[in-house]
Amino acid sequence: MAIQQMPHNLEAEAALLGCLIMDESVQTEILESLSEDDFYQESHRVILSAMKKVVGDRKVIDVVTLTDRLDHDGTLQQAGGLQTISELSSSLPSTANYRQYFDIVKRDSINRALIRAAKSIIENSSESPDETEAIAYAEKQVYDVSKQGDRSRLSDLGDGAVIQEIIKKFEDIQSDPNAYRGVETGFTHLDRITNGLQKSDLIVLAARPGMGKTSLAMNIVEHACLVKGLTAAVFSLEMPRSQIGQRLICAHGEVSMEKALSGKLTAKDWKNLLIAADKVQKSKIHIDDSSRVTPAEILSKCRRLAASEMGLDLVMIDYIQLMGADQKFGRGEINRQQEVASITRDLKLMAKELNVPVIALSQLRRIESKEPQLSDLRESGAIEQDADIVMFINRPDATASKEDIAQGKVIKGAAELVIAKHRNGPLGRIQLRFLGETTRFIDVEDQNRPTEEPSYKKPKTPDEDSEIPYE
Repeated sequence: MAIQQMPHNLEAEAALLGCLIMDESVQTEILESLSEDDFYQESHRVILSAMKKVVGDRKVIDVVTLTDRLDHDGTLQQAGGLQTISELSSSLPSTANYRQYFDIVKRDSINRALIRAAKSIIENSSESPDETEAIAYAEKQVYDVSKQGDRSRLSDLGDGAVIQEIIKKFEDIQSDPNAYRGVETGFTHLDRITNGLQKSDLIVLAARPGMGKTSLAMNIVEHACLVKGLTAAVFSLEMPRSQIGQRLICAHGEVSMEKALSGKLTAKDWKNLLIAADKVQKSKIHIDDSSRVTPAEILSKCRRLAASEMGLDLVMIDYIQLMGADQKFGRGEINRQQEVASITRDLKLMAKELNVPVIALSQLRRIESKEPQLSDLRESGAIEQDADIVMFINRPDATASKEDIAQGKVIKGAAELVIAKHRNGPLGRIQLRFLGETTRFIDVEDQNRPTEEPSYKKPKTPDEDSEIPYE
């Protein structure tokens, strides 16, 4: 069987190089969008490389500057010699069709990359011992090629399209505050501050062990899917699927999990439980309880869900410190910090690609003497850097003594959600109530308590004379 040649069009390649030599405006527009791999013929790759060096020297590309660069690099003959360089420009009557030449060269380049990716996938699939890894590898190869086809470029705001889009957005919000409402959390004051969890945002929910971060995250998922009918992907690295389902059913049915596990349910409890179980079963909550999953594996699974009829509206990951990075890092504290930095960066890129909010849970250091702060995020400052929103759960009753609770110094179940970072909005402190028996957080007014507006100041300590913003 004859070996099939890779896709290419030498005439289009030569014509495009000729346009670059003849027209400075063409150089400005498309040179940075081209790479040596876009060209099939070796001499054309050498010429493009020299062109980039000429521009790097802040010179305009023409026959003289290009041949001088090639001669300086000792690659003039490899490029075809002076005659070939002269013919590239002299054989073209006009540069008017440069965009068509560019499209042809890019098309063939992408097709060649796809063929190489397909060969690599075949080789990997023949040797891979694990089908999940083989699928992830194949998806990554194709995705990398698709990113090569991204022709976005630096552009100004002169055409007015972006400005008009922004003004229209503000006008829509002015007439309807919910026009750009994100995924609602079910917590009134949190939704007021964030206007719902916004698309492409990475939201880090952090707390010390035992403070209820999984419960709060699942309360958000429950509201989004069971109340609003959205689709969510939940990645639980610590808790099995059955326990996640158990929490969902008890929380939504407002049934005590302790009573359910000890066989002490009343007839009313059973009714609520069965109704909740039916709603959970019909919901669009997808749970993956694989341990030590990587961002690439999560992205692969979410891409498939997003491409399905259900689509994808929200991702929740429990939790960052249990994840593994896609690249290998050595042991030690420094390497672990680099690994977590790689993970959070990938999670932010994933949120942007999928265009959905991603809630990632994070552990805090065990420091009991103060409320959570950004510096308490374990293992990496990159978590704070990459996140669009960082929220802390503060529950004084979780560490208070029985005497303090009995004397009323600490209110049992009182909780505070501290928004310590908000890239696109205000910070805030939101009062909640934690119902431990149903693993559920609720707004304070849901227990017939007075409504407490979010506070944007850090509470004073006895030695402070004035309030300071929580920043």
